[in-house]
Amino acid sequence: MPALTPAPTATSEQARLETARQFAIQSARLAANTNCQNVVVLDVSAVSPVTDFLVIATGTSPRQMQTVCDEVEEAGEGQDYRPFSRVGDDSSSWTCIDFVHVVLHVFSQDARGYYDLDGLWGDARPVEWRETPAVPSPTAAGTDRH
Repeated sequence: MPALTPAPTATSEQARLETARQFAIQSARLAANTNCQNVVVLDVSAVSPVTDFLVIATGTSPRQMQTVCDEVEEAGEGQDYRPFSRVGDDSSSWTCIDFVHVVLHVFSQDARGYYDLDGLWGDARPVEWRETPAVPSPTAAGTDRH
């Protein structure tokens, strides 16, 4: 008799979703740090049966787009996010890497407008991925009392 795999619990599902969210954020930051423009992360977990997060970015050249994708793939390997598939090449205007729970799309400017994934997934929740600088507390700034 084959061993039964236990059904995922709500806690394990939340942990998987949070891990995917963190990888999507890391991917967005890598894209932005590699000169991609208009980088967005969309939480599509409530509206897509296929994936949980989309990372969408606009590249500046085919070579730069390939570099971004290579760097995200490399970062993913260290976190057990290996690509299920990658479509696109050096002359492509759109490269897509499917990490199953996170899908990265890097477009040329023209292709981004043409395919309009941002509009297509308009029901998705945007995810804030930019690092926010620490705001000093009011008591820490200039309140040296004697």
